Amino acid sequence: MSHCVFCSIIAGQAESSVVHDDAHTIAFMDIRPFTRGHLLVVPKTHAANLAELDPVDGGRLFQVGQRVAAALRESAVAAEGINFFLADGVVAGQEVFHVHLHVVPRKVGDGFGLRGAPSSPSRISLDQMAGVIRSSLT
Repeated sequence: MSHCVFCSIIAGQAESSVVHDDAHTIAFMDIRPFTRGHLLVVPKTHAANLAELDPVDGGRLFQVGQRVAAALRESAVAAEGINFFLADGVVAGQEVFHVHLHVVPRKVGDGFGLRGAPSSPSRISLDQMAGVIRSSLT
């Protein structure tokens, strides 16, 4: 297993504020939160990126994400909404190379959000792109 800060947390060798811990997954508070209550859900089996992530571990990752999202809504955090964010690769913003899901509680006016300039491709372009992607599905 390659060394990463999450591996140290999983091994109990680094400090963390744990929200959930089971045999396969751990969830803990992000030390650089976007919003109050922002946490990370991490599979305990190391996978540097989505291509390496076992699909079963991926399912567990999102199941725990759902549970903590519900807790963020019901707790004193009183989240009005939740964003899930998972960066896969440097160009996507991945900084720690152990797959992890950001669970970001949202409230009106919190200042967090995705920024971009959506385009409006034609249906023909969308159909062509769907075909390109579909031909590479495994």
